[in-house]
Amino acid sequence: MYEVLADMTSAQNPGLKQFLVPLLRWGKQSWWLTLALWLVAMAPARAALDLRVAVEQNVSAVRVGSATNALLKDSSGQVLAEVQGGTSLFANAEGGSVAISRWRSGGIWIEPQDDGLVWIGDRWYRGKVYIVPTAGGLTAVNYVDLEEYLYSVLGGEMPTNWPLEALKAQAVAARSYALYQRQTGANTVFDVGNTTRWQVYGGVKKETNTTVAAVQSTRGQVLTYSGQIINAVYHSSSGGHTENVEDIWLTALPYLRAVPDFDQAAPVFQWTKNFSADQMRQRITGVGNIISFAVERATPRGRMKSVRVIGDAGQRVLSGDQMRQALDLRSTLFTIQPQSGQVASAQGAASGGFQVIGRGFGHGLGMSQYGAYGMALRGINYRDIVLHYYQGTVLSQIRVQ
Repeated sequence: MYEVLADMTSAQNPGLKQFLVPLLRWGKQSWWLTLALWLVAMAPARAALDLRVAVEQNVSAVRVGSATNALLKDSSGQVLAEVQGGTSLFANAEGGSVAISRWRSGGIWIEPQDDGLVWIGDRWYRGKVYIVPTAGGLTAVNYVDLEEYLYSVLGGEMPTNWPLEALKAQAVAARSYALYQRQTGANTVFDVGNTTRWQVYGGVKKETNTTVAAVQSTRGQVLTYSGQIINAVYHSSSGGHTENVEDIWLTALPYLRAVPDFDQAAPVFQWTKNFSADQMRQRITGVGNIISFAVERATPRGRMKSVRVIGDAGQRVLSGDQMRQALDLRSTLFTIQPQSGQVASAQGAASGGFQVIGRGFGHGLGMSQYGAYGMALRGINYRDIVLHYYQGTVLSQIRVQ
């Protein structure tokens, strides 16, 4: 369990924020802020908050092990055996139970001793693993301290050589996102997965000195709105301006508002993709040879919500997401036109095919990672970065109980 404590540098106290930000930016801290930081540094170690991360889902078998001696326990916590560090084990699904060698249980824990690492599938992880039978076989769940989980997430989500303030902004967003998912989307087996559907989590191989530093320097900091941790979604690049959430996902949220982006240096800020007439016909079926595209609905910023595809054998209306998937595009912020010098004919597509011109990468909601990078290069600190992209939020501190 944990509680949320409001941070003094919140967006809901603009006068204090206006006073503090220059001090924090230039390192000229007042005596009371220095004292507060000293008290934090001298405080006893905080209790851990475990996150349950599904690393392998619905597999028939999974390879597990430990870098140090480890305890095997059954689902009730009873010790089954102690296994030697470096031993490779295979967990198999057998009749609704988990089988490892001669041991069987409705679930099996592998708990490394002496802060050792645990092996799951094909890599090392911090924490411990619980293997449980699920509908499709076995699911291996990594129980890991939230902060240590973030060491790896930052390495999977953002280049680790980026400015520290950008990495710290990513740490705050990723911590908030993980806890929001834990509160709203967790099931009886796990809180989050390890893929882009949640956040990329690749174990200790994704950790670096910079990701650890960014997480430790923002330890326990989350974004809140009206006292609740927010759904701090983020993306790579918006193409110049983020979106209001209701224009993308229908339901309005007061903190996911459209704001100017700082992602002009992103390699995906603007992009093009070319398709021959045959390629376009193969990717979008049911209308014959494609003659043209007509925008049915778009967001105020130009992201496609629905597009009419006109062919010589019929018409179809596809959503922006369906178009993005069919054409494997980086975002729904795009236009389609006949390739340069070509004109569509009544018999079919332009003989030279079509060109897609787009901007950005991702859904365009919340923090733009390349925008955070651009702001950090301008000397803007992580607090101002996250408060820009998540409007009206408060940078708060959680306390584990």
